[in-house]
Amino acid sequence: MPFDPRSSFGPRVAAGYDDEPRGDEAAAVARLAELAGDGPALELAIGTGRIGLPLAASGVRVDGVELSAAMIERLRAKPGGDALSVTCGDMATVVLPDRYRLVYVVFNSLMNLVTQDAQVECVANAARHLTADGVLVVENVVPDPMYGLRQDRDGVDQYVDAGRIGPDGVTIEVGRYDRVSQRVDKCHLGFGASGVEAEPLALRYVWPSELDLMARLAGLRLHARWGGWSGEPFDARSTRHVSVYGG
Repeated sequence: MPFDPRSSFGPRVAAGYDDEPRGDEAAAVARLAELAGDGPALELAIGTGRIGLPLAASGVRVDGVELSAAMIERLRAKPGGDALSVTCGDMATVVLPDRYRLVYVVFNSLMNLVTQDAQVECVANAARHLTADGVLVVENVVPDPMYGLRQDRDGVDQYVDAGRIGPDGVTIEVGRYDRVSQRVDKCHLGFGASGVEAEPLALRYVWPSELDLMARLAGLRLHARWGGWSGEPFDARSTRHVSVYGG
């Protein structure tokens, strides 16, 4: 089954999307609230509202953009979810009438755009929605070392990664990486008493330096970069980054 974000983030994925909190949600909300000031804020790929809803509850007006109708439905079912203005559309191209003190895209969602052109377009679109003093915040993984890749006999980089292992079943993730396009095609597989479940996903890796160039093309420059939401230093050992861009 090929990857299509409209269907791959469907009802089943949306229903279980919040089952495993990352543990840094409170720190993310606090940092974003600080950057938003009096707001308003716009979340690209708002999903089920994991960050957007608590940020709105802190007093910041939050609007959202989300491609998956199932994720929006899940957001709407949560307390406060019906109060957010959420547009169903592509975060790279959607045009909204308002301008925002903060535009943000978190949890590697920028990589759901699987071409460089789409990612460049998304950063430019985010910049167009900023106020004169607004900032863009991107949280993203640092792709290296890319899941311990190995090459198969055809020279294709791939990996297999064990997930949950228990008496009721196991989950594994398998994927292939194209170094030319920086695209990963992978699938989460679940094996249990009910059979086999497959959840395909495609991503395009983007390095921090590449993201900086995308921002510069959009007229933005890097204001700050941390290794996490609590302001951890970003260094050679960092596995992710929180980057802040502005004019």
